[in-house]
Amino acid sequence: MKDSASQPASQRFQVSLDRNLGLFDVTMIGVGAMIGAGIFGLTGIAAGEAGPVGLMLAFLFNGIVTSMTGLSYAELGAAMPAAGGGYTWAKEALSRVYGFNAGWISWFSHAVACSLYAVLFGTFFLELVELGGVELSDQAILLGLSYEELWVKVIAAIAILLFIIINVRGSSETGLVGNVITVFKMIVLALLVFFGLKAMTNIPNWSDHFLNDPNPLPNGWGGVFLAMGLTFVAFEGYEVIVQSAEEVKNPVKNIPRAIFISIAIVVVFYIAVAFVAIGAVVQDSGLPNWMYLGENGERAMIETARSIMPYGALIMILGGLASSTSALNATIFSSSRVSFAMGRDRDLPAIFGRIHARNKTPHWAIWLSGIIIILMAILLPIADVASSASILFLLLFLLVNFAMIRLRKTHPNLARPFRAPFVPWLQYLTIAIQIGLAVHLATLSPIAWVVTIVWLTLGVFVYKTYGATHEAAKEQDTILLEETVATREYSVLLPVASEAAARRLARLGALFAQANHGELFALNVVRVPHQLSAMDGRTFLRQGRPILEEVIAIGREFDVPVRTMLRMGRDIGDSIIGAAQERDANSPGGAAKANFGSGSRRTQRSFGS
Repeated sequence: MKDSASQPASQRFQVSLDRNLGLFDVTMIGVGAMIGAGIFGLTGIAAGEAGPVGLMLAFLFNGIVTSMTGLSYAELGAAMPAAGGGYTWAKEALSRVYGFNAGWISWFSHAVACSLYAVLFGTFFLELVELGGVELSDQAILLGLSYEELWVKVIAAIAILLFIIINVRGSSETGLVGNVITVFKMIVLALLVFFGLKAMTNIPNWSDHFLNDPNPLPNGWGGVFLAMGLTFVAFEGYEVIVQSAEEVKNPVKNIPRAIFISIAIVVVFYIAVAFVAIGAVVQDSGLPNWMYLGENGERAMIETARSIMPYGALIMILGGLASSTSALNATIFSSSRVSFAMGRDRDLPAIFGRIHARNKTPHWAIWLSGIIIILMAILLPIADVASSASILFLLLFLLVNFAMIRLRKTHPNLARPFRAPFVPWLQYLTIAIQIGLAVHLATLSPIAWVVTIVWLTLGVFVYKTYGATHEAAKEQDTILLEETVATREYSVLLPVASEAAARRLARLGALFAQANHGELFALNVVRVPHQLSAMDGRTFLRQGRPILEEVIAIGREFDVPVRTMLRMGRDIGDSIIGAAQERDANSPGGAAKANFGSGSRRTQRSFGS
């Protein structure tokens, strides 16, 4: 038998990753990302473009197009659950230049979406202030902006700065808080639908709002396509399910399920909201309801709620604030994650890949992304910001579909637990639709396409002057093999956080192990902040090696075998418990014996630092 004391250090470590997200958790991540501020702030604008029936058709068709791309995400996410997303897939399937373009577009698309959510946060915050009795003038005072519009921009910039600081410090909403906010948003929309349907029962001719008001599609199919393009940003978000793949339990099954369940939930909610917004509103403007919603723009849902349910305006404002806040926070660190990954891969200057020594966050990536977010929020009107975000996400998903087609050809033997049907024809159809929607948005917002072209041109310059000349650094592999020792019946789990604690606890643990002919199981946990992907925690693994080396040295001194694990997770306590359960060990915090797993005969003790 070959024990750990006689093995070289490079063979004694095992790196483990916490997978603590179940199907419900990861589905809520997708639903929470999609039901952002878009449905609260863009429904009115979309109604004004599409008309009464057209609004519902726009949401339905967007759901279908989203599901078509979702098939690509489901297959690639299940087959390559640690790959990350469109940036990595494009680089793997197409070439490094396409990978760069996917990352460049993904970074900016999330940044622009964040600008949209910040502006909507400012809008809803100002509505809350005005609900309290404070009125602001509509008179233009600066660059054509009224007091109200100027304050929206100021509040948006302050909110962005606040969340930049929060993310740089490494604080973020926990999974539980995220789930609570998502459920709250769904409750707000469900209340709107419930009271809207109830109000429609008291309107004898409610169907006229759809069929005779004055035309189901007053702007033709062109208006429907415009509304689809404008609101497409409200359907992005399910891709964060794939970005979380490294933390998902049973990812090969749960990722595809979560993608399609979350899309289905969102489409049902959006169509129901559109139905009651058109059919239930009673107003005296003299305009058809769809035009009335269009006239109210981003405030249309507030006016809808005010019309059909008690305290409707307040409830809708709170729902909009909750949605924009969570979406703002999520997109700040998702955009910085992409730029951080590109900096780490040397596609962007190395400053983007730097991590704060104390907070362990990609602080430069966050700050530089934040500057872009603030500029977009301040400089562009909300319709142009929304159109820019939609165009960029359409281009990103287009690249993912191309990557899907290419990977089927270049990696035919890749294990695919989920296989999308009708490849490649369904992907070609999806790509054609995405190109059509993106191009058609130029009629609504030429500025959005100007912004997109400028960003893509800048990307070509950055790639040619930097990305193409810097190969990704080939770091030495930090995934080290576990030693091949016979598993002892008796094992002592030592969660150690410092070299001093390792020396102290290892001696005590070695005495127990030696007396019972057992082994030491040394565990060091690296806490990975939410601003980094779970696998980016490898950056911090080197600091755990000296700690585990101390335990190995003590084991050699007492002639006790030592197994070691470097584990990455969001929560240190949960990671220790997870390691204990996986190893049939007992929960940390004492010297009590316990068994985890039915039929296990192993006995383990635990000492924690």
